[in-house]
Amino acid sequence: MRILIGVQGTGNGHLSRCSALAEALAHFPDIDVQFLISGRDKSQLFDMEAFGDWQWRQGLSFVVEQGKVNVFETVRRNQWQQFWHDVRELDVSAYDLIVSDYEPITAWAGRLQRKQVIGLGRQYAFYKPTPSLPIAVAHRQMLRWFAPADIAVGMHWFDDASHILPPIIHQRGRMTSVRSGHYVVYLPFETLAAVHKLLQPFENVTFDVFHPQAEQREVGHMRYFAPSRVGFAEAVARAEGIISNAGFETSSEALATGKKLLVKPLTGQFEQTANAQCLEHSRLAQVMWSLDTEAVAAFLHLDKGHACRWPNVAQAVAEWLHHGAVEPVQQLSARLWQRTEFEEYMECLKNY
Repeated sequence: MRILIGVQGTGNGHLSRCSALAEALAHFPDIDVQFLISGRDKSQLFDMEAFGDWQWRQGLSFVVEQGKVNVFETVRRNQWQQFWHDVRELDVSAYDLIVSDYEPITAWAGRLQRKQVIGLGRQYAFYKPTPSLPIAVAHRQMLRWFAPADIAVGMHWFDDASHILPPIIHQRGRMTSVRSGHYVVYLPFETLAAVHKLLQPFENVTFDVFHPQAEQREVGHMRYFAPSRVGFAEAVARAEGIISNAGFETSSEALATGKKLLVKPLTGQFEQTANAQCLEHSRLAQVMWSLDTEAVAAFLHLDKGHACRWPNVAQAVAEWLHHGAVEPVQQLSARLWQRTEFEEYMECLKNY
């Protein structure tokens, strides 16, 4: 069996999720998996070993300035002619399955060549109406256009639609004890100066800051690191809590490890806005809608976070693909949610 998996490279969450899936698929030697990554300069990709001999295309990406999506610059800077050229040139005829984690080149190549595409990932939770993730009809249509799929397999924290699976959590960091007063910060869309200013007042707290502009160094109570999936996972393991954007994967990792969570959604990005609203409404996390020292202070004084125990979704999805993805998604969904352990999570569900 040959499988083509397209991965949206603009966010580390897509790459983290798909690297976990890649490792799970590696247990099936009769599957030949080819990964195609797009949406980020090849030189900026890191920790790519799980993807083997992966392909790269330029793809499409959002332009973010000062913590906000710049729609005009996003439309202007994306090279649309190159994108459609890459779609037409990608031959998918030899693959038995095509999977897209919101990667548009594989999705559109499959559609134009009349091959079934499986949309797997967070964005596909929005593909159909989902009670805890209300978005505008126009936004749903845009999501459907960007990386179209015939079979939508979404991921979410709640079992409130038949096409929804629990999150894929990539278990990477070594087991370690939690250090009191230790927090991880991942706000990649904010400037490094703005992040430093936000954290500076809290001198009795140690912050491990991961940022695309950072070089490894220590400034007072703040330690700076360039992005690293393994390094980030190890920092999270020893932290009391996480301050991050409202991306799905980082939030899921915090919830899976029972960490306190404070999110700041990327302004103008409706998926992160929906994530933040859902987390706030369910009381799974605290939300700050702008960089706010008072919100950080209140967060640091919280006693504990919520723990969500999800099954090994990567393994289940790998087995599902290995069997040709013939089992209906709603049955796969039901099996996985039956194996979820909830703790305080059940109380949060009552809010819906």
